[in-house]
Amino acid sequence: MGGVGEADARNGRRRLGLFGGTFDPPHIGHLWLAETAREQLQLEAVLFLPTGSPPHKQNCQVTAVSHRLAMLQQAIHENPHFCIDMTDIERPLPHTTVTLLPQLKQLYADADLWWLIGSDSLRDLPTWNDPEQIIQQCRLGVLPRPAVDIDWETLETAVPGIKTAVDWLDGPQLHISSTIIRRWAYNGHSLRYLVGTAVADYIQTHQLYKPVNG
Repeated sequence: MGGVGEADARNGRRRLGLFGGTFDPPHIGHLWLAETAREQLQLEAVLFLPTGSPPHKQNCQVTAVSHRLAMLQQAIHENPHFCIDMTDIERPLPHTTVTLLPQLKQLYADADLWWLIGSDSLRDLPTWNDPEQIIQQCRLGVLPRPAVDIDWETLETAVPGIKTAVDWLDGPQLHISSTIIRRWAYNGHSLRYLVGTAVADYIQTHQLYKPVNG
C-alpha cells in the first residue's frame, strides 16, 4: 500500500476510500473514479466492496457473485493501491450501506473513511436507507457525472448536513455505466477499451451478458 498524506502521518490516521458497487462488470469508469479519489484525497488505498445482494436491484438479474468477484480481481490487480474487501459479500442480508459502515469502521478503526460515488448517486442519496446516518460515519468523495445537476436546497432538506460532508473530485467525466456495457455486450459488440483486457477476455470466455438460447 502507498503512503499517507503528511497531515495524517502526524495524527496517526490512515485515509481509506470505500467503493461499493455491483461491478457487473467493473469498467474503466470505476477505475477512473477510484484512482482520481486516491490521488486527490491522498488515500492510502481504495477498498472495492462488491455487494452480495444489491438492495436496489432485487427485481433485476444480477450476475453471480463468483463471476463479479473474478472480474473485479482482474480489473484491479495491476494497481497496488486497490484491493477487495469481502465484508459486504460475506455478511447476512440486508446489504445496505448504512449497515455496512459500522463494520468497516470497526475493521479500520485507525482510518478516516471516504465513500466514493458519482454525482448521480449523490443526487439520489435521499432514496438510500438512512442517508443521514451514512454521512455521520464517513465523508463522501464525489466525481461529477455528465448531465447531472445537484439541487442543493432539496438535497440539504432531505439530508441535513450533506453539503459539508462532500469532497468534490475534479477530472474528465465519463458517460459510461455497467448497464450500458451489458447492453452493448448483449448486442454482440466489442468491449475493448470499455473494460480492461483481462475483464473482456473473462466475459468472452464465460459468455456473460449474451442472449439466453432456448
